[in-house]
Amino acid sequence: MSVSIDPAAADYPTSLIRTRAEAEAYVASVCFKHGPPRLLGVELEWTVHHADDPRRPLDAEVLAHALGPHAPRSLAPGSPEQPLPNGSALTVEPGGQVELSSTPTTSMDALFGVVTADAEHIRRRLRPAGLVLGEHGTDPWRTPHRLLRVPRYAAMEAAFDRIGVHGRLMMCSTAGIQVCIDAGEPDRIATRWAALHAVGPVMVAMFANSPRLLGAETGWVSARTRSVLRTDPPRTRPGPVGGDPAIGWAKRMLDVPLVCLRREGDDWTAPRGVSFAEWIGGSLPTRPTREDLDYHLSTAFTPVRPRGYLEIRYLDALPGDDWMLPAAALIALFRDEAAVDRLLELTAPAVGRWYPAARVGLRDPALARCARDVLELVRRCLRSPDVPAGLPARLTDFVTDRLEDAERRTTDIRR
Repeated sequence: MSVSIDPAAADYPTSLIRTRAEAEAYVASVCFKHGPPRLLGVELEWTVHHADDPRRPLDAEVLAHALGPHAPRSLAPGSPEQPLPNGSALTVEPGGQVELSSTPTTSMDALFGVVTADAEHIRRRLRPAGLVLGEHGTDPWRTPHRLLRVPRYAAMEAAFDRIGVHGRLMMCSTAGIQVCIDAGEPDRIATRWAALHAVGPVMVAMFANSPRLLGAETGWVSARTRSVLRTDPPRTRPGPVGGDPAIGWAKRMLDVPLVCLRREGDDWTAPRGVSFAEWIGGSLPTRPTREDLDYHLSTAFTPVRPRGYLEIRYLDALPGDDWMLPAAALIALFRDEAAVDRLLELTAPAVGRWYPAARVGLRDPALARCARDVLELVRRCLRSPDVPAGLPARLTDFVTDRLEDAERRTTDIRR
C-alpha cells in the first residue's frame, strides 16, 4: 500500500495532529491494515418489541433490566457490561436496537455456532420481560424515538435533523447484518474493496427485508438502505473505488464535516459545516488529536467501512438464523482471490445500482441477472469443510425463491 507517512510524526510525544498530510497518513494506516485474509466476524442488530404489541414504545428501564449484567453503560450507567456467554459483546443503538458483535475467528462453523448461541441467550433474557427481537431491517410500526440520552447521539440527531428525517430513522428504526473480513494483502486490497462495492447492490437486492416504516408500505424493498444513504451523503454514501482505496478514504474522511465534537459537559454539538481538515487548519479554538480523528472515523456509516478490517454494512436484518445466508456468501467469496476477480466481472452491470436495489430489488433485470451469476459462484465457493451442513442448499432455495417471486411480480405489473 502506497502511503506517504510523515517521518517525523513518531518523534513527537503528543498526539496533536499538525498537518492534513499527517492526518491522511494516519487514517490510511489505521483503516487499511494488510495481511492474509483469515479472520471473520459478524455483528447482528435487531429492533426490540413488546411481544403482545410490537407497536408499543420501548422503555429504556425495561430493556436495561431485561439485559441485566450485559446492558451497556450507555443504557444502564452502573452496569458491569459483561460479555455474552460465548464472548460476543452486546451494545444498544440509539433507538433501543440490540447489537451482538462476535469475537473474530478463522472458522465459519465456529463463528456461526458462537453467534447463534449468544443470540439465543439474548432472546432468553428478553422473554421474561415480554420483549422479542424484530425480524426486519426497519421497525415496521413505531416512529423513531431515541432511548439513549448520551451526548454523541444528541449531537448526531441535531446534525441529521437539519438534513431530513432519514437520520432519525437510521439511528432509531433500522437494524442490519454486518460481516467483517480482513482487508487482504497489499496487492489485493484495491480489488477486494472494489468487489465488495460492486456486489453490494446485488446483495441488497437478494436479501432486502425492510419494506415497511411507520406502519405503512414504503414502496421500497429496503427502506433501511434508502434511509442510510440519505441520512448524510458525505458520510453515508459508498466509499471511493479506484486507485488506492486507503488514500481515497483518508482524503474523504478529512473533508467530511464534524457531526459531533467531544467536550466537557453534555453538549457535543459540532459547528455546522466544519470538516476535520478545517479543524486541523485552525477553524476551531483547540487543535485536534489522533483520538479526535479516531472518533470522527467512527461517525462514517458507509456501505463498506474500513476499520483495519473491512466491515460490510449493507445487509438488512433477517428473521431467525437467516443472517447466516448472506454472511456465508460473503465469507466464502472473499476467501478465494480467484472468486473475488470473477465477482468483479460478474457484477459489472450492477455497479452503483444502490437505489434500484433498494427500491425494486430483484425486479431490476440487471440485478436479477447478476444475482443468478453470483449465486452460482457462491455455490462453488461453499465447499470448505467449515461450512455448516445444509447451508448451501438453504442459500440456494432462499435466493431462487426470491428470484422467482420477483419475476412473478414483474410479470403481474406488466399485465
